[in-house]
Amino acid sequence: MAAILIGCAPAGGDARTPKEHAAPATRQGARTASDFDLPPSDEMARLPVDGGPRWNRLVFEKSPYLLQHAGNPVDWYPWGEEALAAAREQRKPIFLSVGYATCHWCHVMEHECFEDPEVADYLNRHFIAIKVDREERPDIDQVYMNVTQALTGSGGWPMTVVLTPEQKPFFAGTYFPKHGRGQRPGLMELLPSLVGAWTERREEVASSADRIVAALREQERVAGGTGLADSTLTSAFRALEARYDSVHGGFGSAPKFPVPHQLRFLLRYHDRTSDPHALAMVAQTLRSMRSGGIYDQVGHGFHRYSTDRSWLLPHFEKMLYDQALLASAYTEAWLVTHSDEFRSTAVEILEFVLREMTSPEGGFYSAFDADSEGEEGKFYLWTPEELRSVLGPEDASLYGELFGVVEGGNFRDQATGEPTGASILHRREAVEGTAGETGGPPAAWSVRLEACRRKLYARRARRVPPLLDDKVLTDWNGLMISAFAAAGQAFDEPRFTAAATRATDFIRNRMTDEEGRLYKRYRDGQAAHAATLDDYAFLICGLLDLYESTFETRHLEWAVGLERQMQTHFADPAGGGFHLSADDGERLFLRAKEVYDGAVPSGNSAAVSALARLARFTGDLRYEERAVGVCDAFSARVSGSPSVHTHLLLGLDFLLGPTSEVVIVGQRESSEVGRLLRTLRTSFIPRKVVHLQEPGETRLAVLAPYAALPSIPGQPGVAYVCRDFVCQLPTEDPESMMRTLTAGR
Repeated sequence: MAAILIGCAPAGGDARTPKEHAAPATRQGARTASDFDLPPSDEMARLPVDGGPRWNRLVFEKSPYLLQHAGNPVDWYPWGEEALAAAREQRKPIFLSVGYATCHWCHVMEHECFEDPEVADYLNRHFIAIKVDREERPDIDQVYMNVTQALTGSGGWPMTVVLTPEQKPFFAGTYFPKHGRGQRPGLMELLPSLVGAWTERREEVASSADRIVAALREQERVAGGTGLADSTLTSAFRALEARYDSVHGGFGSAPKFPVPHQLRFLLRYHDRTSDPHALAMVAQTLRSMRSGGIYDQVGHGFHRYSTDRSWLLPHFEKMLYDQALLASAYTEAWLVTHSDEFRSTAVEILEFVLREMTSPEGGFYSAFDADSEGEEGKFYLWTPEELRSVLGPEDASLYGELFGVVEGGNFRDQATGEPTGASILHRREAVEGTAGETGGPPAAWSVRLEACRRKLYARRARRVPPLLDDKVLTDWNGLMISAFAAAGQAFDEPRFTAAATRATDFIRNRMTDEEGRLYKRYRDGQAAHAATLDDYAFLICGLLDLYESTFETRHLEWAVGLERQMQTHFADPAGGGFHLSADDGERLFLRAKEVYDGAVPSGNSAAVSALARLARFTGDLRYEERAVGVCDAFSARVSGSPSVHTHLLLGLDFLLGPTSEVVIVGQRESSEVGRLLRTLRTSFIPRKVVHLQEPGETRLAVLAPYAALPSIPGQPGVAYVCRDFVCQLPTEDPESMMRTLTAGR
């Protein structure tokens, strides 16, 4: 049997999520998996292993996504030996469904299919049904997403893959309704055909699955190239320039995704070449996104992506990784331009994360759902009548004019396309009398608008909120640690540095085992699942940013230790680069090795930056050789499409140099040291590392021997600027330090 080829579904369908209609939790109004209608702990202890008549096996899991499906009539298993053994023993194919808690179309498919008794009965009789949270098990997700993309030409979630009992795929698709609609087949038409093939032509099915596996294994072989160079950076810039939307910012048409690593690459390209268009593309894109409906104008933070070209209509889920990556991009843009808008946006994003996505212990939560009360975006929409009831007629008129709340609304029902009467807030051109000389409202108007925003935020808090996925993921926390640490430096904001430190300590204390290996996920008191390459690489990058923010050597020491584990368990000495899963992890039919930078950068891309910076922090050039080795391993792929590997190009930019090592010698409390650090931290110098050597400090000399430089009698704070670990004469003058740093750039 040939694999059935099914493309990704167009948007449409009923988006009700009955299992999420619990009362709001008290914490910030957010509902979490703890609010699901689950049995109390004493009753849970008495449930049979299959969950009993009301529940399935997912009731014992911690993943919010799996718990959403714990009450389905489908006899779901979590991925594990029990499920795989059942498939082998019963000789049934595996129905694998992969998604995540805040996935809108996952909710749709659950309601249309997995809550339906007829669908459930058919699945239970003919398949072993397995649910996987892609955010907890990215190794499984990546392997079968490769299958889905290879067979269908596209991918997405929910992902639906049918496997032999030996876990070999012979069918793949994404979202399916119960019955076919238009060109999309329905699950109840597909399942019987799959069962028929399995029972009547099993050898043919097995042979097809073997061919699929063999083709994917061959495809996964990484073909090295001749190396990457400055020309690669230029090619990426030209490709982005060709796709740039000069009207609305961003790249391409609809749907339009914020890809912060593309913007951060352009900032480095501008720094390297002084090309004004590179900076102009970044500035317009960041301003357009901040003004659009993709940005939550009331509660702050970014939604996932825009369904239209102008950033107006978002897909409303909020992901932690978007907040982290976009806060980093706005912070770096502020370092280049010192635009108040970029600074305020970065601060607003981080304040939102502190307020609504931070656990009491310090870890950062994963995501907010797009849906509430069964409707996508309902929590975020406003009508003129609602504005008047909250703000009064005068302020409502002003706010509605500025933020596009119009009679009849600008939001359309996704299923019918009909106007709903509600509007997505977005910043329009300032009304007459409010614009200052810079194009923004003067101080008095800003105060008035902020008072309106606060009133709307307070009223919105009384609505039924979207689900909060309150699991803590190591890799996304690593990204967030970087964002808080970098903003803490740039904006001289100790609260941000403290947030990065708390999250780091949380991971170290709660998400590492006795051997210092990382866990992937923490939730409800339990750390679980072996960490992947992304967890190690992103956390190392976060630790390096936090070290530069605090100069606490324990962060640099841990980064060095994590790199050692990353090298031991994930490196591919034969083919180059790093595998996603560890060498002693679960054996799947494919050990994926990814370099493509999508919404979240790849672990290999992050590893290049981590290794390149570690080389300069420590003076150990073996790290740099490893970074170059990763670039060489993937050079053919990157050279072929450099603009989709822009996070890797951040590391390449660092490797190409020129780089500098700056060692500040003196007491951190001294004003002289403070002036030197403020000059460094408010300037965009992407190819540098900074140490602080205090009198009496001995641990730094062990980690970075070149940084053991002497203080100068009578000078409380001096800076040594070094190139390739050869240091120039010290200076206490910030301007002199900067001249040395920027010479030859």
